[in-house]
Amino acid sequence: MAIDCLVLGAGQEVGKSCVVVTINGKRIMFDCGMHLGYVDHRRYPDFSRISASHDYNNVLSCIIITHFHLDHIGALPYFTEVCGYNGPIYMTYPTMALAPITLEDYRKVMVDRRGEAEQFTNDHIMECLKKVVPVDLKQTIQVDEDLQIRAYYAGHVLGAAMFYAKVGDAAMVYTGDYNMTPDRHLGAAQIDRMQLDLLITESTYATTIRDSKYAREREFLKAVHNCLASGGKVLIPTFALGRAQELCVLLDDYWERMNLKFPIYVSAGLTVQANMYYKMLISWTSQKVKETYTTRNAFDFKNVQKFDRSMIDAPGPCVLFATPGMISSGFSLEVFKRWAPSKLNLITLPGYCVAGTVGHKLMSGKPTKIDLDKVTQIDVQCQVHQLAFSPHTDSKGIMDLVKFLSPKHVILVHGEKPKMAVLKERIHSELGIPCHDPANNETVSISSTLSVKAEASSMFIQSCSTPNFKFLKRNLIDPDLKDLSYKAERTSNMLIRECSNPHFKHLKRNLDAKFDSSLSCGPALQVSDDRVNEGILVMENGKKTKALHQDELLLLLGQQEHEVRFAHCRPIYFGSLDEIHVMDSLSRKSLWLSQLSFKLSTELSDRNVQNLGEYLQVESITLSICSKENCPYRTIDRIKNESTAMVFCCCSWLVADEILAWKIISILEKHDLGST
Repeated sequence: MAIDCLVLGAGQEVGKSCVVVTINGKRIMFDCGMHLGYVDHRRYPDFSRISASHDYNNVLSCIIITHFHLDHIGALPYFTEVCGYNGPIYMTYPTMALAPITLEDYRKVMVDRRGEAEQFTNDHIMECLKKVVPVDLKQTIQVDEDLQIRAYYAGHVLGAAMFYAKVGDAAMVYTGDYNMTPDRHLGAAQIDRMQLDLLITESTYATTIRDSKYAREREFLKAVHNCLASGGKVLIPTFALGRAQELCVLLDDYWERMNLKFPIYVSAGLTVQANMYYKMLISWTSQKVKETYTTRNAFDFKNVQKFDRSMIDAPGPCVLFATPGMISSGFSLEVFKRWAPSKLNLITLPGYCVAGTVGHKLMSGKPTKIDLDKVTQIDVQCQVHQLAFSPHTDSKGIMDLVKFLSPKHVILVHGEKPKMAVLKERIHSELGIPCHDPANNETVSISSTLSVKAEASSMFIQSCSTPNFKFLKRNLIDPDLKDLSYKAERTSNMLIRECSNPHFKHLKRNLDAKFDSSLSCGPALQVSDDRVNEGILVMENGKKTKALHQDELLLLLGQQEHEVRFAHCRPIYFGSLDEIHVMDSLSRKSLWLSQLSFKLSTELSDRNVQNLGEYLQVESITLSICSKENCPYRTIDRIKNESTAMVFCCCSWLVADEILAWKIISILEKHDLGST
């Protein structure tokens, strides 16, 4: 089976996150965002690639939204109310509470203030959210009989979550945006260690490793304080939810410690409303905020107040938080136009800015002029500082998460193409995990886990626990002793049977002692016990799958066991007749099998040659002295030399050991056992 990932947004770019994953027949849309840098057809994902007939209800199992930022949720009302999707939508409780605020604020800015054509109405937003099923952290949701999902804390912004999805034995995680380090108002991302076929992770800061949080905070506070002390104004363009609260907590604490009186403003409406939700959702914040909540709510800012538009040109220093964060439109753009021409003022950009926005242009260099459109140009004389207060994890955090989860495959989204390529190579070279960075509208297919749950019969379980000995014979150190021992054994076995001469017994004991001393470096026979689960998987209609021992299958089918064996009979020469003329037939047979066993053990050192008295056994192959005058398997009946002892040996085998059988026959053909 395969997991197919169709990237409709955030492929080799930051903006309009949307990934449609087909996992074992279930299709999930992760995020449904818009691109804030475009106002044409590129603003939304190309939904027609999901279904050419626009029958989205039948092709999608569900939609999962990771958090309330517009580049992850901005296209959702359009997709549900205009395109017609009516299936389930999953997001956390805070995301469900804060999503209508960000969506309505965007709609007002684009339609009421910029006069753009309306993409969706306020009613569309409300109807869209009626389809939402809220989830809590680590709550397992059974979407249907096969698909289950689970949310994990992602940091980043209030309510942000990573989502785990599993269908059958195939499992994956989609991170959305996350932060691996805690900040002043949110904790670090947390997730369980799991067996994953796929991890889809954001890569906004694919090559960036940040300084310590405290160093960044000091730099930010110093820049703000210096600007205010010089009589300037500080504009902090930020999204109303997330960085605004983080920086308000930081500035409010600094103002208290330094006893500063400069006013701190937040643009009226959205940020004030957002702060109310932060006060209500304390359980989703950092451990420090939760610990101090009983004595003081961290979001009851003592030095922060509302800002009125009429105060834009008011004299005197101040700090102003204005939305949106990338200065793409709205109030932050309006204030920037008025404050940018003054060298006293400071514009500080605390987060990532998408290409095409004013914020991105400011971060790309020190421009003195910025063209908003064909007729509007802004004179930029103010100070510009970019400070790394982004709620996204950095390169180290991404690598730490990938290493911790150790998925079979990684897909990078939500990042810039050149930087993603560097991170992709690092993941592959350092962690040995295949990594992909598809562009928009590309599909990546990876293999997924496929296993079958089966019962096991008691006979199968017993066979699995039965020893499976394998014997490996080591070559002896001294070849002269080896040859001497063999000849002594052959001679003594022959003579001792005929007479109880103590001389021969004494000779053999001395030779055995010398032979054993040559093996002092280790045993001649190495034994291993590699137990394997070998059986037959049976799948009957209406019954559970079961693993059986191979002998049980015949009983199940009501059949008798049949075995096809192959055979060959050929002469073997054992040297002079004088050595054995005094022996009876039983002794001669025992001697011949003993010599044959030694020869095969020497030539086949990696095989277990067993002398069972009546015959030799090597795997399924049996070798015995043939006493039939007209053996049907005999192909050669001539005697090489009348003075040479010759017997016929029958060799039989199963087809599975055919190669080994012919190797043994070849050994018998090439060697005169009596000459060894």
